[in-house]
Amino acid sequence: MKLGAASKPIVGRAALWPNYWPEAHGYGIVHLGLGNFARAHLLSYTDDALAAAGGDWRVIGASLRGSTVDDLLSPQDYRYTLLEKGAETKATVIGSLHSVVSGQARIPDLLSAMSSAQCRIVSLTVTEKGYALAGHGGLDTAHPDLVHDLSEPGSPRGVIGVISAALAVRYATGLPPFTTISCDNLPDNGRKLREGVLEFTRTAYGRSLADQIAAEGAFPSTVVDRITPAPVETTSMLAFAETGYNDLAAVETEPFRQWIIEDNFSTGRPAWDTAGAILVPDIRNYERMKLWMLNGTHSLIAYCGCLRGKPFVRDVMADPDLKALVSRHLQAASAAIGQLGIDLSDYAEKLKERFSNPAIAHATAQIAMDGTQKLPQRVTAPALMALERGTDFQPFAFAIAAWIVYAERWAKGLADYGIHDPQAMIIRDILSSPTTDAHLLSAVHRSFPLVLPAQLMSGNFEVALRRSLTELR
Repeated sequence: MKLGAASKPIVGRAALWPNYWPEAHGYGIVHLGLGNFARAHLLSYTDDALAAAGGDWRVIGASLRGSTVDDLLSPQDYRYTLLEKGAETKATVIGSLHSVVSGQARIPDLLSAMSSAQCRIVSLTVTEKGYALAGHGGLDTAHPDLVHDLSEPGSPRGVIGVISAALAVRYATGLPPFTTISCDNLPDNGRKLREGVLEFTRTAYGRSLADQIAAEGAFPSTVVDRITPAPVETTSMLAFAETGYNDLAAVETEPFRQWIIEDNFSTGRPAWDTAGAILVPDIRNYERMKLWMLNGTHSLIAYCGCLRGKPFVRDVMADPDLKALVSRHLQAASAAIGQLGIDLSDYAEKLKERFSNPAIAHATAQIAMDGTQKLPQRVTAPALMALERGTDFQPFAFAIAAWIVYAERWAKGLADYGIHDPQAMIIRDILSSPTTDAHLLSAVHRSFPLVLPAQLMSGNFEVALRRSLTELR
């Protein structure tokens, strides 16, 4: 039996089912980038909010590039099982997904949904590179999607172009702008998304549209947290054991989840607060906590894991030497943050517990992706703050060195892993030839100044960086 809208709970199966009828609720959210994380996080919170307070807030998921997710979910009426794996497994059938729009050919359908009065929120999980931002923070106008979308704004294919095109239609038909929410691990993600959309609309559509978006639109920043590995062969088997139904779209995640959102919405929102989301007036310190402690330590784990042949995060945490490096990094990150309204020592202990979860197979190679995009926010930023505050900076020097050696081994053909990074060809070009530590650091600094800026190329930090690099190489 395949999971679907007509499926009912089966006696003896432990899965939880929606205590509302999903088809009685219309959509109110369009989500760009419907991957596993979005289905474990945004859709989970929305499912709980619908159960608590109702409303037309189901989610239309979209994949601009196209994926197999629609092929998996459509035959199941967009139901799927969320498996929370800890000491015990909790299975929940999610009903908050309304439908899926997948592929470039269906972008007109996507724009129609986004420009409808029903759509009040557009959310995103498209990873850092999906925003097509340049190093200075503005749009990367050399990006192929932006080149195309600026020349043909009515037929967009990139994220910023699609959002802007939908807002242009709404403007022309007298509808207010929707709220646009980034759920990606970018610092100040709402502001960056807002500035990107305003820059694009001013250029492609003119100042009137940009002025309306600036005056009436909302781009709340967020902090999102839930470890969600890619499904494995046993995922669907576990979903069947919990529900009694075949489910090829099941998702595995950890029990912990966190969503902190700036309380800034232009057209309403689901009752996410009833599901545990935290609404705050200013999110900046919470962003630092998440990026520097969780994400930065995750990057350290990823590169150490790849270098030491540890396929999963839990394997790194099972190694006493590597676990000690993790503890040291967390302590340095919390010291760089300073005082917060949250106990950072307790947060660090919870992170180590989550990283060690034996039920979660979170691949180090998955976390290691896109290092040139992730490291500036996750490791370089706290390194600079540690130097400014006079706190321990050596763990950050070690983490940067670990990434350099990880990249160098791949570039020289000495690694049993691949590198997935938008700058992969540059990495290969500058790191494929044997060189001294000094030349290696200079090459990285010249090519990736956001990862290794001038402030980290002198004094005690450079000494620590060279020492770590020598040891790791």
